Amino acid sequence: MKMSKQFPLNALRVFESAARQMSFTKAGEELGLTQTAVSYQIKLLEGTIGEPLFLRRPRQVTLTESGERLAPRITEAFGIMSEAITSLRDTSEGTLIIHSTATFA
Repeated sequence: MKMSKQFPLNALRVFESAARQMSFTKAGEELGLTQTAVSYQIKLLEGTIGEPLFLRRPRQVTLTESGERLAPRITEAFGIMSEAITSLRDTSEGTLIIHSTATFA
């Protein structure tokens, strides 16, 4: 695996959806992309990693052994990021109440 390259985060997001849905078409619908765009993102990720993640068959995709090992970890990583963002929103969306005299206001 080429560690000097940065990982394409969008491709990881697409991979996670495709692995969960087991369909490039359904992943595209979920993410607002075409099936071709999903396939391109998966190929980009596979090129970065240096291994195939899906076995492509007519009207069906299945995860390779590498894809099966990667999918749960990517799902977990996106879950951790989602929790982190949610916790920031929870602390920053409080209500600010300011009291002032009528003459000052």
